Amino acid sequence: SVTVHIQTSRALMVISLLLGFFGIIVSVVGMKCTKVGEEDPVTKSRIAVAGGVLFILSGLCTLAAVSLYATQVTYEFFRESTVPINARYEFGSALFIGWGAASLTVLGGSLLCCSCPAKERRGQQYYRQSQPSTAREYV
Repeated sequence: SVTVHIQTSRALMVISLLLGFFGIIVSVVGMKCTKVGEEDPVTKSRIAVAGGVLFILSGLCTLAAVSLYATQVTYEFFRESTVPINARYEFGSALFIGWGAASLTVLGGSLLCCSCPAKERRGQQYYRQSQPSTAREYV
């Protein structure tokens, strides 16, 4: 029935909010500019990637909730009923805002996931950090 779809959408949105909240916390800890947590840049980038994954999951939950509700509205609109057409539910601006928010959240999470350095660059970072101290002694 309609109430099952609404309750499912509500549950998905609450899960999405919780995932987004924890994604914010994990991403802030994983930022290179913060002094919270590990000082190792590889560990920090892995924490940022974990925050990005949480954002992607949050966006997918939002997308599922909004699309489930839109599917129900479409089904109810085209179903044969005694309710006149002008009194039926239609797509509102909240659905489009939900789709936009879901896409931006998934995009932001994927950008955070791209912040993990490649394996070949990790060795170069350590080499660059240790090189100036030894080079100055011999010059």
